[in-house]
Amino acid sequence: MKKRLYRSKKDRMLGGVCGGIAEYFDVDPTLIRLAWVVFTFFGGSGVFAYIIAWIIVPERPDEVEVMEKREVNSSVHDTGA
Repeated sequence: MKKRLYRSKKDRMLGGVCGGIAEYFDVDPTLIRLAWVVFTFFGGSGVFAYIIAWIIVPERPDEVEVMEKREVNSSVHDTGA
């Protein structure tokens, strides 16, 4: 399955942008949020970038979560043989 960037539904504080980026890169969302704060205080571009990402990046559809759960479950059952 092709990896896509979505706003997170489960790990969100405002719009789910930082949580979605963290899921995409498989890192702790706290690190992404910390980077956002640094960009905001040093240069002020963090707020602008967050609003743009909130508008552009789509929210994770429910069917993507279902498909990911199926892939995990099938891989768990396949390795048990």
